[in-house]
Amino acid sequence: MKERLYTAAKPTGRLTLGNYVGAVDNWLKMQEEYDSIFCVADLHSLTVNIDPKELRDNSYAVMANYLACGLDPNKCTLYYQSQVPAHTALCWLLDCVTSMGEASRMTAYKEKAQSNKNVSVGLFNYPMLMAADILLYDAKYVPIGEDQRQHLELARNLAIRFNNKYGETFVVPQGVYQKVGAKIYNLQNPTKKMSKSDFDNSGNILLEDPIDVIKQKIKRAVTDSDSKIIYDPENKPGVSNLLSIYSVLAKKSMKECEAFFDGKNYGALKNEVSDIVIATIEPIQQKFMYYMNNKDEIEKIATQGAERIEAEADKKVKLVKERMGLIF
Repeated sequence: MKERLYTAAKPTGRLTLGNYVGAVDNWLKMQEEYDSIFCVADLHSLTVNIDPKELRDNSYAVMANYLACGLDPNKCTLYYQSQVPAHTALCWLLDCVTSMGEASRMTAYKEKAQSNKNVSVGLFNYPMLMAADILLYDAKYVPIGEDQRQHLELARNLAIRFNNKYGETFVVPQGVYQKVGAKIYNLQNPTKKMSKSDFDNSGNILLEDPIDVIKQKIKRAVTDSDSKIIYDPENKPGVSNLLSIYSVLAKKSMKECEAFFDGKNYGALKNEVSDIVIATIEPIQQKFMYYMNNKDEIEKIATQGAERIEAEADKKVKLVKERMGLIF
C-alpha cells in the first residue's frame, strides 16, 4: 500500500514557471510513488480581497494547468478544497487546541498585518486551516516550499498535542523539500521569489505567457557585471536563478550545468534557458487551452476527486469530535 502524500496551492494568480519548477514538476514523480492528493486551496484565497469572478477564473486555470502539466486523475486525487466541508469543520476543532501565542507567531500573518491594518480573521486562521487540510487525510508527506515550513511545523505540533491529549488520532506529517530549484526567483529581482500573486509580472514567467513574451523576459533577466557562469546565490543571484531553472528542466546536476556553460557568456546562458523553458511550456499551453475550453471536464474531474475522499474526511472529523467529547 502506498504512503499518503498531500499538497495544496492557492488559486491567487496564474501559475508561474517557479510553481512548475519548484512544485508541479516534482509532483509528477510523486503521483507515481505515493497515494497523492493535490488540492486547489480556494478557501485560502478568501483571506485576501479577491473578486469572485477572478477567483473562479483562477480556480479553473490552476486545475487546467495541473492537468496540462501531467497530473493524472487516474493516478492521483484532484479536487477543490471548498468541495469538502470537512476542511472547515476540522479547522474549528484545531482552533480550540491552538494557543493565541503560537498562532500570533506565524511570520506570514505578522508580515501582512504590519503592512495592512485591514487584515481578516481568516488570514490569522490560515495556518490552522492548512493544518486541517493536511491532518484530515493522514498524510505522511507534504511537499512544500521553505515559506511554508513554519505552517507545517504548526500542523505537526497540533497533531502531537491532540494525540497526547485525546489518544492517537492524527499522523504527524513530514515535509518534503526539493533542494535545487525549490525556489525560483523573479527575473528582474532575483532576491525575490517568482510568485503568482505579484501584481507586476515583468519578472515572472507565467505558464500562459505567449512564447515571444517568454523570450523577452528571459533576455531581459538581471545578471551582473561579471562574466562567470557559476552557481553562487549570494554573490550572483541572477545567474544562479537562471542556472537553477536550466538544471531542473534539463535534469542535469548543478556541476554538469556549470561545466556545460564553462567559457560561455550570459547571452548563451539566456538562449539555452529560453529554449528549454519554451520546449517545456509549449505543450503545456496546448493542453491548458483544451481544458479551459472544456471546463465541464475540469468540473467532472474535481467532483470525482472530492467524492473519492469526502467519506474519509468526514470519518476523520467524526473521530475527532468523539475524542473531544462531542455528542452525535
